[in-house]
Amino acid sequence: MSEKTFPLNKAQLEQVIAKYPTPFHIYDEKAIRNNIRKLQQAFSWAPSFKEHFAVKATPNPRLIQLLAEEGAGTDCSSLPELLLSQAAGVTGEDIMLTSNDTPADEFQKAIELGAIINLDDISHIEYLAQHAGMPQFPSVTIQAILLKEMILLASLLRLNMVLPMIRFLRPIRWLRPRA
Repeated sequence: MSEKTFPLNKAQLEQVIAKYPTPFHIYDEKAIRNNIRKLQQAFSWAPSFKEHFAVKATPNPRLIQLLAEEGAGTDCSSLPELLLSQAAGVTGEDIMLTSNDTPADEFQKAIELGAIINLDDISHIEYLAQHAGMPQFPSVTIQAILLKEMILLASLLRLNMVLPMIRFLRPIRWLRPRA
């Protein structure tokens, strides 16, 4: 395990404390950039690997922007997290919405942003279709759905089933609208 060092010496820290009221957080941009690069390098064997930073972990617009500059997307679970991602310049499929008991306006915002909507329960599909509209390529967590339910769903939504486009750590898109 590598040794971690604090990015400021005592005198620098005392200057920061004199200028900014406590408590506060200090982030080491260089270390954050190095760590995301190491993560991406570790998965370089999987060309479609995409890290999605969990916004709820640290909803800091500058950190979101910094990680986006390094190629990371965002994983959101609420409207405020979608808005933070948008404000930080993250767009389209670089945003993933994964949430439970999601209100229609959050689905609508995700669709407006072109985000991936990741549903973990088959019952959410009907709600999404009725209250927000279906995105072009919805994503459903396969582990939560049985094949029988997938076939029924495809029939109900008048969709053709296609083989999944398997992407490492990316949603599996298995539904496409019928022509």
